[in-house]
Amino acid sequence: MNLKNIVKSTIFGMIITVFCSCEPVNNTLKNQLKYVDTIDSLMIKSYNRDLFNGNVLVVKNDTVIYQKSFGYTDASQKIKLNDTSIFNIGSIAKEFNGVAIMMLQERGLLTINDTISKFNLNLPDWSKKVTIKHLLNYTSGIAKIDFLTTKSDKIAWEILRKSDHLFFEPGSDFLYDNSNVFLQKRIIESVTGLSYEDFVTENIIRPLKLTNVVFDPKTGYPNRTSCYDANKVLCPEIEFISGWLWTDINNLNKWINAMNSNILITQESFDTLLKNPYVDGKTASIGEYFEELKLQRHDGTSYKFKSVYLNDFKNNITIILLSNNGNNVIPKAHTIHNILLDKPYKSVGEAIKKECVKNVDLGIKAYYNLKNSNTANQYTFDNPRELTKLGYELLEFDRIQDARKIFQLLILEFPNHANAYDSLGETYFIEKQYDIALKNYKKAVELGGTNGNAKTMIKKITMLKNK
Repeated sequence: MNLKNIVKSTIFGMIITVFCSCEPVNNTLKNQLKYVDTIDSLMIKSYNRDLFNGNVLVVKNDTVIYQKSFGYTDASQKIKLNDTSIFNIGSIAKEFNGVAIMMLQERGLLTINDTISKFNLNLPDWSKKVTIKHLLNYTSGIAKIDFLTTKSDKIAWEILRKSDHLFFEPGSDFLYDNSNVFLQKRIIESVTGLSYEDFVTENIIRPLKLTNVVFDPKTGYPNRTSCYDANKVLCPEIEFISGWLWTDINNLNKWINAMNSNILITQESFDTLLKNPYVDGKTASIGEYFEELKLQRHDGTSYKFKSVYLNDFKNNITIILLSNNGNNVIPKAHTIHNILLDKPYKSVGEAIKKECVKNVDLGIKAYYNLKNSNTANQYTFDNPRELTKLGYELLEFDRIQDARKIFQLLILEFPNHANAYDSLGETYFIEKQYDIALKNYKKAVELGGTNGNAKTMIKKITMLKNK
């Protein structure tokens, strides 16, 4: 189906079609209308409570069943968002370099098992044992490129070429850092003789007819959004390494569909990007893959730009949320997913938030009262992100003690959840209670780690204690 026609099939068009038709409404359409009504109610409430400013799109069985814009393009709040608004999608843009690498492998121009020394990038000796595969999976161990201080490709080159050691042996650990992305792009340039942007434009953007995407747009570019905070203050935007693709929500949906349909790369190549052979439960260029659910999730952050999509292969569902207001979009995406799967979807975190703001002990009491009530099956008690999100919201307002109590509740409810200990450790670290913080970070590592953050914090605390 043509995307332009799909997009026109919105909630309002569906409702008009149903009620103007003389034909009986079939059960499938009834269910879709039920989902649409529930999703719309959720998103309206989120917007009214200042919990979402952005665009949302939901696809089920290859048809857009819900699409809507909420809020404004920037802090001035003069221009409303629409489906042509272009967002910084953060790490989701890394999919394009990952797919480009696999395209080059399929063309016989490289293999992902090649060491990066093969590409004459004038890097130190560690390049002889780091492979493209390590870069794709963030297991290279190469030097970090700090987005706060690395403001150009030139500075990134200087960091990498002056680095004489690796953080760990390639393939032995996981460290999520953009240095891996930077080198992927430079390898693409070395092999093709084109700039990264030109290769992606000629081999991906034009063939897929992605018409409203742009690399590194400056303020004032048509349809470009800007990020702002909860106080309606324009936030700074990152000066960083080049080659970050911005897109509207329709073209992002077209990209996801192209991946699902193997238009650019084979299923074998797609699976290579989807599953990390080094670290269970982690991927790289195309996000996380939950194999038991057949669910791909990828999210991106760039200051107050937040984005996420869920790609449910089993149930043929795609959910995309893009925000320019720092909103926590991941839980909302999962809530919509639960609605579509007829699972409990009411946020337990939101249900007790008001009480927690007043008095965290009363909030925790409300949590258990709700859990023991007759309506408990309507709430998302099985999702640790609910309490995690609530804890960090309290932390944002410097309510460290209250956040700690929520993270302690999280550990009681999910004793094997590594992120719970990582979060609890953070509250102790903020107050410089390093011994207790260290204990919790070590427990997080023992339970599987937290994308390398717990190990990083252990090293940081060890250094602080040794001063």
